[in-house]
Amino acid sequence: MSLTQELKDTLVLILAGGQGERLMRLTSHRAKPAVPFGGAYRIIDFTLSNCIHSGLRRIMLLTQYQARSLEEHIRFGWNFLPRRLEQFIGVLPPHHLSTEEKWYRGTADAIYHNLGLIEDESPKHVMILSGDHIYKMDYAWMLRDHLIKRAKCTVGAVRIPASEAPRFGIVEHDARGRVTGFDEKPKSGAKEIPGDPGYCLGSMGIYIFETEELKRRLLENAERNEGHDFGRNIIPAMVDEEPVFAHNFRHKAGDVNPYWRDVGTIDSLYEANMDLCSLTPQFNLYDFDWPIYTLWHNDPPAKCVFDAKTRDSLLCPGVIVSGSQISRSILSNRVLVQEGALVEDSLLYHGVTVRPGAKLRRTIVDKWTEIPPGVEIGFDRARDEKHFTVTPSGITIIPSRYKFT
Repeated sequence: MSLTQELKDTLVLILAGGQGERLMRLTSHRAKPAVPFGGAYRIIDFTLSNCIHSGLRRIMLLTQYQARSLEEHIRFGWNFLPRRLEQFIGVLPPHHLSTEEKWYRGTADAIYHNLGLIEDESPKHVMILSGDHIYKMDYAWMLRDHLIKRAKCTVGAVRIPASEAPRFGIVEHDARGRVTGFDEKPKSGAKEIPGDPGYCLGSMGIYIFETEELKRRLLENAERNEGHDFGRNIIPAMVDEEPVFAHNFRHKAGDVNPYWRDVGTIDSLYEANMDLCSLTPQFNLYDFDWPIYTLWHNDPPAKCVFDAKTRDSLLCPGVIVSGSQISRSILSNRVLVQEGALVEDSLLYHGVTVRPGAKLRRTIVDKWTEIPPGVEIGFDRARDEKHFTVTPSGITIIPSRYKFT
C-alpha cells in the first residue's frame, strides 16, 4: 500500500484541552492552544498546518478547558476540508458518561473516552498530537518510519538540554531506534544521549499507534485504574512487550537542529515571539513552501502615518501606528498606537489601543485593552508589581480588557 493511502487510513487526534497553568494570565479565558503567537496566529495553527502539509485530512481536536475561543477559531478558520470526501477538522468536547467525571484524567484517558470515534472512523493508524508547540514537521516521514519498522507504536523525539529533562518524557533507544527505556519527567539522573553529553532525547508528545494495539492498551489501562497518561503509564508498559520505536524529529532531510519550542511559560512564549523580530529568525514565518494557515481577518493593510517610526517589528493587518515609535515588537490585528507613544520589546494582542504619550517596554498586553494617555509600564518594576503579574525576567502581563483606574 502506498504512503498516500496509509496517510488516508490515519486518524489524527490532537490533545488541545490544556489549561496552561504556567501561562495563566493569558489562559484564564482561553485554552493554551488558542494563545496568540506571531501576531496573526494561534499556537494550534502550527500543528494543524503540519497536518495539512503532511497529507493528513482526518483530524479531531479533543478540547476541555476554556474551549470557546479555540472552538470558534477552528469553526471559522479551519472549516475548508470537504466532509463528503471523508476529510474533516472537528472538535470534540468531553462527554463522560458518569456524572462524577467532568475532566479527562490524563492524555490516555482523553483518548479512551473517544474510543467510539475511533470505532466509527475505523482507521488503520491513530496519530496523537499535542496542540501547544511551535514547529514545522512533515508527519509523513514519521509514518513512513513507523511502517518500515513494523512498529506497534512510534514516539516522536527531540534533542533537548539535560537541564530541561524534568519537563519531558526521556527516551532511550538502541542502534535501530527501538525504544529501550522511557522515563517520564525524571527529577534527576536523566539518561543523556550517548556521545552527546549535556543533552537528552525528549518525547514530543507525538505518537503513532496501530489502532488495535491502541484500543487494547487503553482498555487494559482503564481496568487497572492506576494512572491514565501515555508517557507515565501506556508507553513504559509497552517498551518490554511490543516494538516501540523512536522517530528523531526533523522537518526535512538534512535538518541538524530543527526548530521546536514548548512555549509553556510566559518567558518561553515571549522569547519565541521576540525571535520572530530578528533579522534572521530561527523560525521562518515567510516559508512559502510551508505556509502557516489561520483564521483570516478581513482587515485593511497596516499603515504608519505622521512620521511614525517602526524598527524590527511585525505589524498585522488593521494596525495603525500614528506618530509613535515601535521597536522590536509584534502588533496583532487592529492594534492602534497613537501620537507620542512608545512601544519597545512588547506583544500587543488583537484590538489593543495605546493612547498618546503612553510607554510600554517588555510588556504583553492581552486583547481589547486600552492603555491610557501617559501611562508607563515596564519602566518601574516595583510599581508594576502592585497592579500586574511580572515574571522573574521582568515581563509584565496586562490581562484582557483591563480597566485602568
